[in-house]
Amino acid sequence: MNFEAKILSEKMADYKRFAIVLLSVGVFFYLGIILPSVTNSTSDINIMMGTSVVSLTLSIFFFFRSKHYKNLLQKLGETD
Repeated sequence: MNFEAKILSEKMADYKRFAIVLLSVGVFFYLGIILPSVTNSTSDINIMMGTSVVSLTLSIFFFFRSKHYKNLLQKLGETD
């Protein structure tokens, strides 16, 4: 594996890890929204909803970046 392919492979793996972590965080906050709780105020719900949307959006972005680097690797002819 040449140097460029190694860097692309590492970036692909990193972006996939970022995406999985952000997906987990987004789901965690989403569950906090839908589970009933007496102590949740309107501002808490709005903050959790915003955080969930931002996390899930960034997760999708990072999945696309990971796929982009995977396609670049395939063009180089070095796939896993």
